[in-house]
Amino acid sequence: MDLYILFLIFLALLFDFLNGFHDAANSIATVVSTRVLSPRYAVAWAAFFNFIAFLFFGLHVAGTIGKGIIDINIMSKELILATLIAACAWDVITWYFGLPTSSSHALMGGLIGAAVVKAGVKGLVCSGILKTVAFIFISPIMGLILGLVLGTIVYRLFRKSAPTQVDKYFRKGQLVSAALYSLGHGGNDAQKTMGIIAGLLVSTGMLTIAPGETLQESIPLWVVLSCQGAISLGTMCGGWRIVKTMGQKVTKLRPVDGFCAESAAAMTLYLSTFLGIPVSTTHTITGSIMGVGAMRRFTAVRWGVAGQIVWAWILTIPCSAIISALVYLIVS
Repeated sequence: MDLYILFLIFLALLFDFLNGFHDAANSIATVVSTRVLSPRYAVAWAAFFNFIAFLFFGLHVAGTIGKGIIDINIMSKELILATLIAACAWDVITWYFGLPTSSSHALMGGLIGAAVVKAGVKGLVCSGILKTVAFIFISPIMGLILGLVLGTIVYRLFRKSAPTQVDKYFRKGQLVSAALYSLGHGGNDAQKTMGIIAGLLVSTGMLTIAPGETLQESIPLWVVLSCQGAISLGTMCGGWRIVKTMGQKVTKLRPVDGFCAESAAAMTLYLSTFLGIPVSTTHTITGSIMGVGAMRRFTAVRWGVAGQIVWAWILTIPCSAIISALVYLIVS
């Protein structure tokens, strides 16, 4: 394994770390803002469940990223370098401004931008791209609806209970919902980096897909463990700027609200991961928080902040694609 490939694997793991750092807010914002756990314990709780997620999910998302966005035959070291630089740059830019954007879509935009420069539109796998783009809209809407429905059910079940009793129940319940959400986050997001590293190894002849096997079945265990470890370490370091946006600026949360939002987001992530669709965990939890907030009253959601977040979602793929295209032109 030459130094260039080692550097690219390091860069991929750096992106994975930034993904965990950037998305730490998604995993812990509700549990911190409701004061169920201190920030220190919340990140440790989320990081642990991020790491063990590979034990519960297959590697379908890794297969989609590795060969379902661009033609694996055009994968090259330069293309992956441009993709990772663009995705890392976009993560840092949006973290600086406190915007909870999607690391997944930054990665996808990076792949698309470099692939178009290298091979034109024919280098893209349109079916995989369309499926992923569709879930830019489906996952937050699904999260919003599930958050709204789950919140309505819980509020009806506990409508005769004293507020202090409800708070006591759901402070404990939020530990479970935060763990379930962190499992979904680790299961979906870490696999995206696995797909990039697997694509790199295949393109350089260092990984061979056996007849009858899929890409995800051929991914070495060291790739799986290193990616789960990197995203967990990123979560441990946390992205505190985004915690404030997610936990307080969109809508104010109580333990019962946090439980409903995390549970709704976890259900959405589990479905997407089993289907092999690389969705945005950021979009999903934001939609769930909006759904729970709107359930109390429509004005409980700060729709101006929500609008800024949506614009950041829309810009992620084209902006990261442009950065990637420029980087690929320079390095090639």
